[in-house]
Amino acid sequence: MLNTSCVERPVQPASEADSGELRLDSTLQELSLYDFQVEATDFGIKISQMLETNPLLPGVILTNQGKFVGMISRRRFLEFLSRPFGRELFLKRPVKALYRFAEIETLIFPSNTLIVDAARKSLQRSKELLYEPIVVQVSPQTYTLVDVRELLVAQSNIHELATKLLRQRTQSQLIQTEKLASLGQMVAGVAHEIRNPVTCISGNLGFLSNYSKDIMELLSAYEQIVGPSEKIDALKANIEFDFLQEDWVEIIKSMKASSERLRELVTSLHTFSHMDETHLKEANLHECIDSTLLIMKSRLKYGFKVVKNYGDLPLVKCYSGQLSQVFMNIVSNAIDALEEVKGETGFVAAITIETEVIDTSDGDFVNSELLQNYVLGDRQNAKVRAAQLSRRES
Repeated sequence: MLNTSCVERPVQPASEADSGELRLDSTLQELSLYDFQVEATDFGIKISQMLETNPLLPGVILTNQGKFVGMISRRRFLEFLSRPFGRELFLKRPVKALYRFAEIETLIFPSNTLIVDAARKSLQRSKELLYEPIVVQVSPQTYTLVDVRELLVAQSNIHELATKLLRQRTQSQLIQTEKLASLGQMVAGVAHEIRNPVTCISGNLGFLSNYSKDIMELLSAYEQIVGPSEKIDALKANIEFDFLQEDWVEIIKSMKASSERLRELVTSLHTFSHMDETHLKEANLHECIDSTLLIMKSRLKYGFKVVKNYGDLPLVKCYSGQLSQVFMNIVSNAIDALEEVKGETGFVAAITIETEVIDTSDGDFVNSELLQNYVLGDRQNAKVRAAQLSRRES
């Protein structure tokens, strides 16, 4: 029921909006909500006086014994008053008489409705109802009004905020891309600088091995010609000649293995450095995976077993550097999950990598199990999957 004393003073909104604090997920309860209500038995003159006193009031909530009946907007109220004999017909009669003619389809939203959703649905109304205020249900028995103009302004502010955030995100992505490109160039440069001396060492080790054999044969021939000599025997004992002969071969083998390992690492770095690629190139996915595993070997060597079941894959057009980064993220997540359960009794920490060609002609592009364990990033599912794979290996 409207108190007569209320008619003489301005009505303040139940809540006031602050456009500077709006967020992408802001709701209607953050806008200015007007809770001016009148009973259906009140006279129309009270609504007229209240609208005149409060020029920002978008309309009034109509109730019957405190229960929500509907809404009469400022625009429709003034429209009916402007008709011939409108003031005589409606100002001195109960509001329910006017509502019989002014009733329209009212748009009602809960107060937790997103502003962008409410604005979109509000704009989907017919032209006649486009500028009608919307009703916001704050509680089961409390209804308020929101001016459509304020709703659209809020939507515009949120859109501007979204554009700003998108611009910032795009700028951050560009900066990150530039950093990755610079990193890729640096890694490629370092790999190139390392590759040259490694190639030199690896290539000359074969000659060094042959030269050492020739020297040993020459020494053996000299020893046969000279015959037994105490001085030579003393020198051989002093330098441990017999051990030197055996160890020299092992040193050459060790140097060959180390240079080959270093060459593989340089190749992996070169493959991984292609993160700034701008064109698709054919790549061997198995080489990308192997390069990733080699780079991550420092994390894999502490009790982790890697099982590779490679299928027969063709060359694939892709960005090999970016794909290697994806493989690294997947393997890193698997290691994190395994580390949490590695200490369990009877548990063998293992990562199984399987590759195969899948026919996607039926539209099933992604295996549902892979989607659950990796794309969604569900840590618990990944942990269970890792445990299953590891126990299967044991």
